[in-house]
Amino acid sequence: MKTTALHSAHLALGAKMGEFAGYDMPLYYKEGVLKEHEWTRAHAGLFDVSHMGQIMVTGPGACAFWQHVTPGAYDKIPDGRAKYSVLPNEDGGIIDDLIVSRLGPETFFAVVNAGCKDKDIPWLRSHLKFDTDMEVWEDRALLALQGPEAERALRNVLGVDTSDMPYMWVIEDKGLLISRLGYTGEDGFEISIPQRDAVHIWDQFLAHESVKPVGLAARDSLRLEMGYPLYGHDIDDSTSAIEAGLQWIVAKDHTDYIGAKTILDHLQNGVSRQRVGIRLIDKGIAREGSELRDEQDRKIGTMTSGGFSPTLKQSIGQGYIETAFATVGQKIFVNVRGNNIAAEITELSFVPAKTKSMKKKAA
Repeated sequence: MKTTALHSAHLALGAKMGEFAGYDMPLYYKEGVLKEHEWTRAHAGLFDVSHMGQIMVTGPGACAFWQHVTPGAYDKIPDGRAKYSVLPNEDGGIIDDLIVSRLGPETFFAVVNAGCKDKDIPWLRSHLKFDTDMEVWEDRALLALQGPEAERALRNVLGVDTSDMPYMWVIEDKGLLISRLGYTGEDGFEISIPQRDAVHIWDQFLAHESVKPVGLAARDSLRLEMGYPLYGHDIDDSTSAIEAGLQWIVAKDHTDYIGAKTILDHLQNGVSRQRVGIRLIDKGIAREGSELRDEQDRKIGTMTSGGFSPTLKQSIGQGYIETAFATVGQKIFVNVRGNNIAAEITELSFVPAKTKSMKKKAA
């Protein structure tokens, strides 16, 4: 099993380890998942996400390359801007979702999912028909610092002032790539660092009064409360960006990309199913794979992820449902072990996002 540069640090902290995407990763530490979740919402949680893939694409054709392999437009965004997107296949399904950041006119940085990087990287290389080079950063670690006190901790520990840095922007400082984004809905950062510095910087952050280590279990409950999709569960190569409710990532004036025919057809003509948020009204915990049913006990969809919300103290989830039932407030049933539990359709985000504005302040 593979490990990250911080593996020994996790063991020293008494982390409960488990396999994720072929890596031995911390699921939670001594205080447990619930306290880690609550600490991140109130203070700042530190996550090791070094198992994810970090890619640098450079050259005169770098912008055209990303506009060919994603449905997003990058030619008009300024240097320093990050965008969430997907890699569609020829049928419009999602190979992976990712963050692409424009560092300069011919320089782009991307982070792909750990479980997908072994297929993503060869696939991306196969489409490098433009004047473009791609380098996979094997010697970098990746930390996520998330929570309302993340900005102060970053300033205190690394001496980097991000008070004027908007959400979904990236800066380079002291050999680090610091992106203001994350997977929790809180203000926060992802920090790409050389592996040789990973343990030192990890320890520095944990010495700060506002920061505690958080494992992948709380990372999942945090993202679930925000309604963010998890690849391989809520999105995959059989779902289009429109079915997944990600139409906002599709550029309106950009049609020359892989999978465009299906995606644009779904935009224009609609889809038969949609990804929705689901809240259980009665007691129970709905999990991935639970059937969604109507009042006549007919199957109308399937849950793709679910669990207990520490913030709301109730069972929540997301899944795909027939479009006719995808209205917020629609009453449905979630079938759990043969029992129909009353539920309703909600917005995908169960708690409000606390991220910064995406706009830069006027000079």
